Amino acid sequence: MRLASIDILRAVTMVLMIWVNDFWTLSNVPKWLTHATANEDYLGFSDVIFPLFLFIVGLSIPFAIKNRMDKGKSKSSIAVHILIRSFSLLLIGFYLMNYEVAFDEGILIGKDFWTILMTLAIVLVWVDWEKTSTAKKYHPHFRAIGAALLIFLAIIYKGGATGEDWMHVHWWGILGLIGWAYLSNSLIFLYSKGNLIIILLLWILFNTLCVLFQQGIVEGPDGFLRYFSVLFQGTIPAFTSAGVLTTLLFQKYSATRLNSAYLVLAFLGIVNIALGLITRPMWGISKLQGTPSWLAICTGIGVLAFILFHYLADVKKKTKWATFISPAGTATLTCYMIPYMVYPIRSLLGFRLPDIFNNGYAGLLVSFVFALLVAAFTGWMERRGYKLKL
Repeated sequence: MRLASIDILRAVTMVLMIWVNDFWTLSNVPKWLTHATANEDYLGFSDVIFPLFLFIVGLSIPFAIKNRMDKGKSKSSIAVHILIRSFSLLLIGFYLMNYEVAFDEGILIGKDFWTILMTLAIVLVWVDWEKTSTAKKYHPHFRAIGAALLIFLAIIYKGGATGEDWMHVHWWGILGLIGWAYLSNSLIFLYSKGNLIIILLLWILFNTLCVLFQQGIVEGPDGFLRYFSVLFQGTIPAFTSAGVLTTLLFQKYSATRLNSAYLVLAFLGIVNIALGLITRPMWGISKLQGTPSWLAICTGIGVLAFILFHYLADVKKKTKWATFISPAGTATLTCYMIPYMVYPIRSLLGFRLPDIFNNGYAGLLVSFVFALLVAAFTGWMERRGYKLKL
């Protein structure tokens, strides 16, 4: 069973993510829309978007794994699929993260061309070529060219303030963080056979690690284990565990009465928000610091958002309003990658709208239209079979 509400919620979240990611091109953006600074006790609208996406990843895991099992896939083959998908997210995230700190003057072809080729390479490797109209004999060659491009881009890369750095893990990037959250939660869900108690304990564990890390009781690991620090800190995978838990609770209680499921989930959402507000004086609300209060409040928002979208989309069947942006929910990675082609092309062409369209509310409107156009272009590509698939 596939819930329309999850696809629509994912589409809305992705469009909003593209929108807020475009704020760097604008000036005079209202403070309530922007990210809070590192030392600020504040929850901006932008600070809610990524946690919501992580939560949606968790919502989807039980359905995705059950779908594969229903097709007769073995547990080991599903585990291999999870590992490959997670590695792909980590690798793409690694490149995107290093793009952020690339040193333009030090790169042989310049940062903009480097980014265009990076995006092209990702397309060549991860497009589901079997769904396109291209001849099957070319598919391995496309992927080989993409892999060779990624290697070439790594060789010529220069990063840091003066180009002194080569590619390395500063952090894992948005997609990399999703990769770690997906990997840990999917494997545990798979091998626990979706046991509600185990998933509940996993969610509690990640929340506890978040608190212990905030208190300084648990510190980030050194050496090789530092690459797994996302899991040790708990915050990021906790959002995804909350999504898995929400789906399991919904399935358990909606089997007898839908209102019961809504009540249980509403209680979970409200308690999380209340807990975040109560503990705010202890840690503050901070995305950049990954505080437990931020985790709790955004988790609560995710649960309540699921109830709202499920009622609208799956109960009342109000889905036509989301038709235009629906590709952002079904071809999400494709949608996410499109701006990485648009921005460098725009930079190379020296294209910029008049200042009035890059400022204040007019700029926000133009930026939102850009996000909608990205979703529309994603749909155009998807209809022709060009969709990134991990």
